Amino acid sequence: MEGNSQVIFATAVFLISYAIIISEKIHRTVVALFGAMLVIIGGVIHQEKAVAAIDFNTIGLLVGMMIIVGIARNSGLFEYLAVRAAKQSKGDPVKIMVSLSIITAVLSAFLDNVTTVLLIVPVTFSIAKALELNPMPILFAEILSSNVGGTATLIGDPPNIMIGSATGLGFMDFVVNLAPAIIVIQIVTVLLLKIIYGKQLVTREDLKNNILKLNPSDEIKDVVLLKKSLFVIFLTITGFLVHQYVHLESATIALGGAALLLLITRDEPEHALQAVEWPVIFFFAGLFILVGALEHVGVIEWVAKESLKLTGGAILPTGMLILWLSAIASAFVDNIPFVATMIPLIQDMGRLGGIADLNPLWWSLSLGACLGGNGTIIGASANVVVVGMAEKRGYKWTFVGFMKVAFPLMLVSIVLSTVYLYFFFLT
Repeated sequence: MEGNSQVIFATAVFLISYAIIISEKIHRTVVALFGAMLVIIGGVIHQEKAVAAIDFNTIGLLVGMMIIVGIARNSGLFEYLAVRAAKQSKGDPVKIMVSLSIITAVLSAFLDNVTTVLLIVPVTFSIAKALELNPMPILFAEILSSNVGGTATLIGDPPNIMIGSATGLGFMDFVVNLAPAIIVIQIVTVLLLKIIYGKQLVTREDLKNNILKLNPSDEIKDVVLLKKSLFVIFLTITGFLVHQYVHLESATIALGGAALLLLITRDEPEHALQAVEWPVIFFFAGLFILVGALEHVGVIEWVAKESLKLTGGAILPTGMLILWLSAIASAFVDNIPFVATMIPLIQDMGRLGGIADLNPLWWSLSLGACLGGNGTIIGASANVVVVGMAEKRGYKWTFVGFMKVAFPLMLVSIVLSTVYLYFFFLT
């Protein structure tokens, strides 16, 4: 296959794969892998180049953190934090919503979003049941907070992991440049949620007293494992803080932490590796190959040139276009394949447009893609997971019902991001 036929074939495979992923008719991992094999078998990209297109720093970082969290969760650490927050809120439902939102945001900055909600949501159901409350407002707050908090750091959300790996931006680069905006956005989001749901979150005094009787320490299942897990988590986070200064990739830090925790806990590797979400890992691998094929045949470069014509290559309109396009697109399609496509596009825009400092565009992409995921039920993986867990317990969101509240709140966060980027990076 040569020339234009390669371009047409690679583009068609990518667009059809993307459409099927959005439709959710077939599991996205199956689609990504099948699409990747098509472009290799079809001769668009050779196997060696396809393997080279896979970003193993992203893969390694995800695997390492999944192993650490998978082992640590057996200690009861995360349940302890949730119950302690509920007790310190003195059983007040609004305060509980705020406390659990903050815990979710903070944990999501250092753990995978999906893992965070998988840990927090079951405890939320228990607390809501004790207070005879509809848990959906609290769950909704946790969904938004997981995506907001995950935007603050390199390891908090897959799009940031991908951006950091592709650009060499380190953990502290994300914290310094994004955390200030994220703190403001989280505060504003929680305040708006209090206004929206405050009247629904009401319970009786005797039920509040039931929460006060809970003992957070009862949630700790293994004290020795807890201590070992906290030690390794502390070392790993410290490693992230300094990794770019000691010239180690973030994947090395995460996998090193995972290996150390496996060593000191003597946990069976089979058990630990079960905590790795292998469908997610292979989805990334297939996706990197699909995008690598587009890059190889020159499609990405063509789109970059057309985008530069639209913005004139000026940093302000280019940054705003990336922010808003990322936000709107990520509300309706998975932000991971979107960001995988945008990374080489922005790199080509910088090369072709002579933009020396691309960092403002990376922050625009990160804020847009991560926060845009809050717009709809399907906007981010954490949304889908929580909605699924709620449905199993008889609580159902409709797509429109979720979007009526979520999309305006997402737009508020993007407006705040626009102001932040304008004053600090794009002028």
